[in-house]
Amino acid sequence: MTKRHSADPAQDFHGAGAPHADTLVQRAKSEPLDDGGLRTSQILDDALTLDPRHHEAQVLQERLHQMFVPRWHFPMLADSARNRAYAEAIAAKVRPGDVVLDIGCGAGLTAMLAARAGAKHVYTCEQQPLIAQAATRVISDNGLSGRITVIPKWSHDIAVGTDIPERADVVISEIVDTVLLGEGALATLTHAMSALAKPGARTVPEWGALKAQLVESSGLLDQWRPQAAEGFDLSAFHRFARVAQLTPGEFAACGLRPLGPAAELFRFDFTNPDLTPARTATDLMCAAAGTVHAVLVSFEMQLAPGIRVANGMDSGGHWGRTAFLLDQAQAAAPGDRLAVTAQHDTSHLSVAANGPLIPAGEAAAATVWLNPAWRLRPPLREDGDRSAPPPAAWRPADAAGAGHQGQPCH
Repeated sequence: MTKRHSADPAQDFHGAGAPHADTLVQRAKSEPLDDGGLRTSQILDDALTLDPRHHEAQVLQERLHQMFVPRWHFPMLADSARNRAYAEAIAAKVRPGDVVLDIGCGAGLTAMLAARAGAKHVYTCEQQPLIAQAATRVISDNGLSGRITVIPKWSHDIAVGTDIPERADVVISEIVDTVLLGEGALATLTHAMSALAKPGARTVPEWGALKAQLVESSGLLDQWRPQAAEGFDLSAFHRFARVAQLTPGEFAACGLRPLGPAAELFRFDFTNPDLTPARTATDLMCAAAGTVHAVLVSFEMQLAPGIRVANGMDSGGHWGRTAFLLDQAQAAAPGDRLAVTAQHDTSHLSVAANGPLIPAGEAAAATVWLNPAWRLRPPLREDGDRSAPPPAAWRPADAAGAGHQGQPCH
């Protein structure tokens, strides 16, 4: 390889514009970030225009982008199955002449899909200024500036008559995390449907459900709860690793094996969202022998009738997964069950295992005739006590109105 040398090492390292670029970099370092990084980004762009090889400008720009533009945007945009599902759902929901509100603009993809589907106008909001600026450029590059307006605001701050001329016929969003709740989807959609959408407005997605199932994975424990290192016992450190957030790569590497079917914990109506916290107690079943290491929580969303996306055991795509690790691994036989309690406050989810596995025979007795009206295990009270309530006379109406034990009311 031929090496190039210069009499002036600084000149060789930076470039002809280095002195002026240095000045801009120093200015960028002192610039406040109260505008979401817009001014700092422009200053660094200017510095790199003068000297494309300026080391400090490159490092600061990358640090700025990582601070304000979450890295999950890129695998999400590359998720062709997710993109196709949203494209089909938006085409099914948007009608010619519709006014569309798109919450969480990102790169502008869902807004452009709505415009392509025939919307009269799309108003898409993005609270991060750098992302909103980039989306505006993407939309312009695709010749859709006349039909899409990017609003650089949080949706809660949008006002009808000021930011958008009228309420929306369709509300589109993709503001969910691995357990649906972490990006504030329920609060955001509750506000949007009541304040920014017309009565009976259509939504994409329509609903989402959280599910849980028992899984076996020694790889999960090896990664999140290593027993020892260099002969030293590390088990006292394990209490810090109760919830494992798995990237798609980590999920594949851990080789999770399902031990039973997924049971629904909660269902959320995105067309008519509810901000009521909920709690449910249910038994997760083992259909195969193995060792229970964790409870895997996944979601399923219906974008439009017949069009769904999910991050379950058999799903691909960019979404990660969330596994709640048991305090102690438990050997399981077919028919065994694990009692769990799941709770959410509309923004966060918790899942706790309630004691050891219930052997198959006892689990069967706990659901006499498979009818909740006859269940022998007392329901879990708000204080966590399972002591039996005073006996009450059974009435046929009780059986008729009883729902699935694991299905909470919202």
